[in-house]
Amino acid sequence: MDTKAAVIALLTCWGVGSAAVLPVVAQDSQDSQDTKDTDDISDDDMDSGNPLLNKVWVRTDADASQPGPMQIFLADGTLVSDSCWETYRLSKWQQVSDSAISWDEDGMTINADIASLSESELVLNLKLGSDVQEIRYTSAVAPYVCPDMVK
Repeated sequence: MDTKAAVIALLTCWGVGSAAVLPVVAQDSQDSQDTKDTDDISDDDMDSGNPLLNKVWVRTDADASQPGPMQIFLADGTLVSDSCWETYRLSKWQQVSDSAISWDEDGMTINADIASLSESELVLNLKLGSDVQEIRYTSAVAPYVCPDMVK
């Protein structure tokens, strides 16, 4: 899934412009690998079926008053961050090693250790200055609709 497809998917979930969205046909993963710029992701990551990539990760330990924070680590080095209560963000990210990733957020580099990664669960330890914050995610299940926000 490339950046444009991720944004269209998010807009479609929100119901924005759904009348103008055409159906998307999945491509064979080999075809899509040949056409993507993968400067930040190694060929080994893509070939090994890295479970981190191209999946919507929804935060499980989030504040109940602000539901739905999610991350999508695209194979082209784009990170899509979104939630039910704020607009989406596109950032650059990279896999530093088998157990570490980093991304740019508002001009700052966020470093995180991958504490646990499976097809359905992701646990990151974010290094925020001298603090380490554990953040837990689960792979999203479609359909998913953000709950109504209390006004």
